[in-house]
Amino acid sequence: MNERKLEYLTQEQVNQFRRDGYLRLPNFLEPDEVEALLIRAKQLLDNFSVEDHPLTKFTTGDDNHVGDEYFLTSGDKIRFFFEEDAVDKDGKLNRPKQRAVNKIGHGLHEQDEVFRKVTLENEKMKSVVRDLKFHHDPVALQSMVICKQPHIGGEVPEHNDSTFLYTNPPSALGFWIPLEKCTPENGALSFLPGSHLTAPIAKRFVRMPGGGTGFEQLIPPEEAPKNPEGKYIMEACMPGDLVIIHGSVLHKSERNRSPHTRFAYTFHMIELPPYAEYDSKNWLQPTPETPFPHILDTPNPTVVPIGA
Repeated sequence: MNERKLEYLTQEQVNQFRRDGYLRLPNFLEPDEVEALLIRAKQLLDNFSVEDHPLTKFTTGDDNHVGDEYFLTSGDKIRFFFEEDAVDKDGKLNRPKQRAVNKIGHGLHEQDEVFRKVTLENEKMKSVVRDLKFHHDPVALQSMVICKQPHIGGEVPEHNDSTFLYTNPPSALGFWIPLEKCTPENGALSFLPGSHLTAPIAKRFVRMPGGGTGFEQLIPPEEAPKNPEGKYIMEACMPGDLVIIHGSVLHKSERNRSPHTRFAYTFHMIELPPYAEYDSKNWLQPTPETPFPHILDTPNPTVVPIGA
């Protein structure tokens, strides 16, 4: 039986992704596509109402993840989450709303036509998924515009995505598209190459039985291997690049210390049964009205498993 020919990626790029756990594809989106996403993101910021907003703050540390209903029911909606430093001790914004939002999420890929076109109706995206052979029949979830606001855009510490979108076995894959130039000064992503091969998923982010969210250990802390050591590689990106992120690869970003925003659009894919289980403990849940949408018209007949 003949091997299916690659449609978009080169074999060298496929090999690089499997080796490093991430892959940057320059100029994946056309300039007009990037401009449409950025304009739409800014329109959403201009048009949302602060008056009836619960002022949910989004934090990126292990100890203080958002757990209220506004967050937990956002999987099929377009909602707005503020930077911690943008809300004062009295719960009031200390700057214009457009410069206070950490991210817009989590159902952009379904609820907004501009983002849907790039995510679910993008033939190049489908070609990449087929070429990677990472998933049999992936579905999309958790789409966001991350604003990374000037001076207050928070640091995102070392983490992997399968901790927050857990399946058994792990199957998360991130797709990250900068809408503005990403530099060392405004919080470009950094990766620990190859860490997906040695760092198992030791904990998962879950809905807690008593309400809110927290972490559940999958490997007892005393038995969990230490995170692999090595040199992080910063991936400065241009608007329209695509960075593909294995769910187990360790990555992070620094605080935005520049006077410029660093808008990026990101979403994720996972497997569902019979290939992997996505259970009711996960913070983001599909609804009967909005099940997770499939990416491919026809599933990949074969996949190549990679990861610890």
